[in-house]
Order: sequence, then structure tokens, then C-alpha cells
Amino acid sequence: MKRDNGWIETLLEEAHNERMHLLTFLKLAKPGWFMRLMVIGAQGVFFNGFFLAYLISPRICHRFVGYLEEEAVITYTRAIQDLEHGKLPKWQTLQSPDIAIKYWKMPEGRRSMRDLLLYVRADEAKHREVNHTFGNLVPEEDPNPFAGRYSDTSKLQPSKGLMNLKPIGWERKDVL
Repeated sequence: MKRDNGWIETLLEEAHNERMHLLTFLKLAKPGWFMRLMVIGAQGVFFNGFFLAYLISPRICHRFVGYLEEEAVITYTRAIQDLEHGKLPKWQTLQSPDIAIKYWKMPEGRRSMRDLLLYVRADEAKHREVNHTFGNLVPEEDPNPFAGRYSDTSKLQPSKGLMNLKPIGWERKDVL
């Protein structure tokens, strides 16, 4: 056991956020027992494979997740465009489930499926940035740039929010 330079805090936040995505879409889709079993099985297989891969190379795993998150951003962007162009008629009047409204603190009048997709896409963009940044860093040496406070406000710095978002992540030289 050793110190992780503050990485676990951000990784736990990301895991919780991804869990909320899953729970939100489960509420919308209302899958049956067979589909739930398939999801659990897929998670079990992926978890074990990813665990072994992370033991070998955390940097490669973070890079891989960064690319998965990039694909998620593209997918949500396409879904938003399809919704706006009328290609998803059932989603036109669909409202966000209560779990999403509470989690994202969605204001009255901004609770449509389109609004939900915008929130989730923003989360995925942040996950992309975080994982690409962690892929650029050395886990054993570098502190978590998303957990720190920066005194030099004259240059852009990583943050927990969407300000200063870098799709390809922050390089070591920019955060050390």
C-alpha cells in the first residue's frame, strides 16, 4: 500500500458519475431480467480484464478509457443531432427521470431528453479529459492535477469543472 498522489478521489468521482449515467438510462429503458443479466455479465468480464490490464499498465488503461469517452461524446452528439432533426420521435416528449433531475439539479423547463443528453455529454467530455491527462502522467510520481489548487492564475489549469477543458488531456509539463 502506498500513497496515490490524490488520484483515487477523482477516479471515485468518475465512477460515481458513470454509475449515475447507467442508473439514469436503466430508468429510461426499463430492461427486463435477461438484459440486466447480460449487463452484469458484460461488466463482470470487462472488470476482470481491465483490472489485469491496469496492473500491467495504468497509463495505457487511462488512454484506452479516454478514447472510449471520446466515442461516447461523439455518440451523444449524434443522438442530440438526431433528436433535433426529428429522427427520434419517441424522445421528443420524453422527460428526464427523477434520478437524473436530482443528480444534475436540472431546473424546471430544462428536463427534456435533449437536456439530459447535454448533461451526460458534458460529463463524458470531462471523463475524456481526465483519463487522457492520467494517461499523460506517471502514476507513481505525479500528483492528481484535478485535486490541486493553483496559485498561479495567469495560465490555464485543470479543474473539476468544464472550464479549461482539454480534449486530449493535460501534458505533464503543463501540470507539474
